[in-house]
Amino acid sequence: MLNYKHVAYIAGGTIIAISIVLAVTFSAQPQETDNSGNNVDMIGNGKDVSEVQSMEVGYASGANGFLAAPLQNGTYPGIVMIHEWWGLNDNIKEMATQMAAEGYVVLAADLYNGAVATESSQAGMLAGQVRDNPDAAINNLQAAVSFLKAHESVRADSIGSLGWCFGGGWSLQLALNEELQATGIYYGNLVSDPSELSSIDWPVLGVFGSADSSIPVEQVRAFEQALGENGISSEIYVYEGLGHAFANPSGANYAPDATMDAWQKTLSFFERHLKEQSA
Repeated sequence: MLNYKHVAYIAGGTIIAISIVLAVTFSAQPQETDNSGNNVDMIGNGKDVSEVQSMEVGYASGANGFLAAPLQNGTYPGIVMIHEWWGLNDNIKEMATQMAAEGYVVLAADLYNGAVATESSQAGMLAGQVRDNPDAAINNLQAAVSFLKAHESVRADSIGSLGWCFGGGWSLQLALNEELQATGIYYGNLVSDPSELSSIDWPVLGVFGSADSSIPVEQVRAFEQALGENGISSEIYVYEGLGHAFANPSGANYAPDATMDAWQKTLSFFERHLKEQSA
């Protein structure tokens, strides 16, 4: 069975639309974790997403992402959003749209070249392939930053990143390899060597759970201390008793109240460090 997928490329402010014929592959239903849930109904804050335009864009050679931006003319801060190990699925696209409704141009990057996992084994394989080729992943994310900086609706001096889990770790890695103005990390892999973190010269947000066996509290505190030794402003929040990926609405560890609280802190963080700093 064939499906036509609409792709829009932006070059020099001009949108060029093409249609690509894609073969649809059918995957077995997930056996362990359903990754189809979303947080949008809960965190929407009454924002009207009908005032957001979205499209698929090519931002690097062989890389397509999901771009969401306010419909109203103007210039806005930009955010590179990085998906969980499931890939660039509908949940991440909806989060990008929701963030755009808050007054940002959001590019949800794709580190999987279009693949989206529905089973943990598949997600682990895709994530492993990226981790085995870190230079390619960094190049991909740097291209996303460059795309936003060149976009006519983006303030080039006001770019941040935000990622969850797998994407949280890459949000930090992007910060170690590209100048940004704000970095957001939800329970991603961390670095605690002060010398490695010394290249960061902007605020960092970290959201974690105290019962996360993947990112233990000891690692979080070591990361926080290393940031402090470098004089890097940080906001680190550890939610007591919560496990890994507690902000994923389809996971076993989902905690809606903490997710809402963390999202409000996230909005406040980017408001202060992207919007207000560039006003």
